[in-house]
Amino acid sequence: MPIIVNLDVMMAKRKIGLMELAEKINITPANLSILKNNKAKAIRFSTLEDICKALDCQPADILEFQKED
Repeated sequence: MPIIVNLDVMMAKRKIGLMELAEKINITPANLSILKNNKAKAIRFSTLEDICKALDCQPADILEFQKED
């Protein structure tokens, strides 16, 4: 998939764990884990907004586009 989710990188930079972030953004740890491990097929803009607020970052800090060869 050409969209890479770098959520784990931002979480490490902000020193926040999965459970703490899940609680802050009101999402289940299981769903956040799916997103964090790049297994998600989609993300709601409202969820992306909540993540950006909680981590004080921009969407581009979390999502990256890579061309497939």
